[in-house]
Amino acid sequence: IWCPGTQRVNWLGVEAGKVSVLRPVGVCTRSGCRRDSCCEPSADDTAETVIIGGGCVGVSVAYHLAKGGMKDVVLLEKTELTAGSTWHAAGLTTYYHPGINVKKVHYDSIKLYETLEAETGQAVGLHTPGSVRIAATAARVDEMRYQMTRTHWHVTEQYMIGPEKVLELFPLLDINKVLAGLYTPGDGHIDPYSLTMALAAGARMYGAQIYNPAPVTSLSPTADGKWDVQTPHGTIRANRIVNATGFWAREVGKMIGFDHPTIPVHHQYVVTATVPEVKALKKELAVIRDLEASYYLRQERDGLLFGPYEKMEKMKLQDSWVREGVPPGFGKELFESDLDRIMEHVEMAMEMVPVLKKADIINVVSGPITYTPDLLPMVGPHQGVRNYWAAVGFGYGVIHAGGIGKFLSDWIRNGEPPYDLIECDPNRYGRWADVPFMCAKARESYGFNNVVGYPKEERFAGRPTYRLSGVYELLNDKASMGFHAGWEQPHWFYKPGDDVGYKPSFRRTNWFGPVGRECKLVMEKVGVIDLTPFAKFIVKGKDSQKLLDRLFANNMPKVGLTNISHMLTPAGRVFAEVTITQLTPGEFLLITGSGSEGHDLRWIEDEAANGGYDVDISNITDDVGVLGIAGPNSRNVLQKLTDEDLSDGGFKFLHCKSIKLAGIPVRAIRISYTGELGWELYIDQKNMAAVYQAMMEAGQDQGIDNFGTYAMNSLRLEKGFRGWGAEMNCDTNPLEAGLDYFIKLNKPSDFIGKAALQEIKAKGLRRKLSYITLDTDDIDPEGNETVWYNGKVVGNTTSGAYSYSSQQSLAFAYLPLDLCSVGQKVEVELLGRKYPAMVIQEPLVLTEPTRTRLQKKAKSKA
Repeated sequence: IWCPGTQRVNWLGVEAGKVSVLRPVGVCTRSGCRRDSCCEPSADDTAETVIIGGGCVGVSVAYHLAKGGMKDVVLLEKTELTAGSTWHAAGLTTYYHPGINVKKVHYDSIKLYETLEAETGQAVGLHTPGSVRIAATAARVDEMRYQMTRTHWHVTEQYMIGPEKVLELFPLLDINKVLAGLYTPGDGHIDPYSLTMALAAGARMYGAQIYNPAPVTSLSPTADGKWDVQTPHGTIRANRIVNATGFWAREVGKMIGFDHPTIPVHHQYVVTATVPEVKALKKELAVIRDLEASYYLRQERDGLLFGPYEKMEKMKLQDSWVREGVPPGFGKELFESDLDRIMEHVEMAMEMVPVLKKADIINVVSGPITYTPDLLPMVGPHQGVRNYWAAVGFGYGVIHAGGIGKFLSDWIRNGEPPYDLIECDPNRYGRWADVPFMCAKARESYGFNNVVGYPKEERFAGRPTYRLSGVYELLNDKASMGFHAGWEQPHWFYKPGDDVGYKPSFRRTNWFGPVGRECKLVMEKVGVIDLTPFAKFIVKGKDSQKLLDRLFANNMPKVGLTNISHMLTPAGRVFAEVTITQLTPGEFLLITGSGSEGHDLRWIEDEAANGGYDVDISNITDDVGVLGIAGPNSRNVLQKLTDEDLSDGGFKFLHCKSIKLAGIPVRAIRISYTGELGWELYIDQKNMAAVYQAMMEAGQDQGIDNFGTYAMNSLRLEKGFRGWGAEMNCDTNPLEAGLDYFIKLNKPSDFIGKAALQEIKAKGLRRKLSYITLDTDDIDPEGNETVWYNGKVVGNTTSGAYSYSSQQSLAFAYLPLDLCSVGQKVEVELLGRKYPAMVIQEPLVLTEPTRTRLQKKAKSKA
């Protein structure tokens, strides 16, 4: 009950399927409150979760939280449910997604939509005629084969079909233009308004409260991590808030100092009048997506609905909303249509579907849909504040709504994500994702909606950002650069005679030979790599070791030492892998991957705050550059530049020292992600170029040169090094990932996930990470390919590459325990063909420390 002014106000609900409203129900009778004064909210004005935004995503979160048993779930909508992008959406539903984990979101959405009407009594208008993605080029056929091998180990049905089957599913096509199709049964479309109302009915049925009009006017964090959510009707004290406000996401984010990188894009679709050929059909047409012409087409009653994605130079951003804010009254309005922008696509659609030439247009819809720079939504808790969750940036909100509602509900209620979805982590962006970058990337992403999706894909709009390492200018013209969390990092380097530039392919392409050259460099001489994108945190203070012992499953290193440690979830899954060095007593340097920066930092900060630890946590990623030097000659190069003893006895493996190189202060850690003799050098960014140039000059007689991340990946796989996000993530536990060495179940501290891991160990594993070689031709595994045995799907690869040392393809793969023995033969599917593979003993190549140790042991015996 809230008391604005002289009236007592009650949040009143009405029957399922309709919208709740705020209505006055009498005079405030609270003690001390007079009719002519405004009283403050009472202590009862609280909620467990307040969801802001009444589109399909926000209502789905409310539905799933309430259905999951959470009490006091409140949804606030500023005008009316579906206002924004939901109400005018085309409503496409598909199981397909190129991302491995986003497939799960789509699956959960459709499975919910299939049962929602029976559960709530509210019709949703779901149609499931299936969908076909059309291939009209050889590259597109390869893309479909690539996607098939990444789908076979998922539950979703998906098939490659020939032109005859395509024509059967959509008989109005000019089939002469079609080479193949990717068919997904169960796909289709749904009425977005009806879907939202059914979710709202379900949310109320399970106890959630939905109120409108109830615009949020401010958000204020409290000292204990809660939020005061203010509206014109009063204030709610919430344990957490969820921003699900669509194209208002930036406005809500700015209330707490965030500039969420979301921007509205003008998306148009056209609805035709009755088409006689459509009306004459006996069953509904499958939805088609003509990828070369970049449009979708589906049946709408007895007509057709056609929606194109214009090229980046033609499409339109509503960037004024980013600069000036969304107009206060904008809700169920549309933009003025512009058919000239889409005529190129209309003409191509008419060639593919000739009946369109005679169809009359009865409606053109041009409305705002929200884009992030990479077109994936921002989902989950946000770093930098406590108990603020994002569910924004949905370019495809209807198909994401059901699955994301379940995903967030499970995470909120259980304290960890139900599966890995780091590609949608809201913390993947930082200050470097500024407005010019966001606009350039949104334009690129919209225009690239249906381009061929290659492995190792790079997109170049908006680059570089301000995140440039101290050696970027020295390396930029020599290398093919990759984009990593705002940074430019060399993937591979050019030499005279090389076929230079970014030339993507599903097979070995122009980087294959040069990467082999770089691997040989590191194995036989000495190479230097820019590792600046590593995220770097300092944790210090009275409780620093206590906090880290709670967070990590490994023992903390002593002063001057380094180790590899893992943060686990309460259920015992791998949340992060971090390199930890204790610099001085109680001061720790934490290094994690570039893509995990905000993801890991949020987890650490939350535990520190929730546990009341007396620590100081700082993110020094932008300030500190990193150079890696590796290879048998690396010690000789560095020794020329320092008086520090770099011998095995003077500078041991996994030790850290502050030294000077060419007179410049450097923090050196003897470690190498290639597995060869090497060091990581942590340098003030302003001194990075000087250290690099000194090393390159000192190494001339040692054969020194540059190498990139592609070579490092091949070398780490040869050494059997696991990678977070591939061999381990929130879908895996460390025991099945083969990380036993780093997990100290006997350490005194009750680290997060310890009890769960003990239970997992007691019950035994059902699968294990295996090390396999493949007999291939001009193609190598990338990861997430299907593994077969005796004609059945038995597992999946996690990462793969070509081993230049052994001249064969190599991969990690999860297999059932009975197929993990060395010598076991299986098959790995690549581009539609099953290649012979065999489980081998790992590693393929011993690491330098192991080789050195064995050599010393052999000498001592001799």
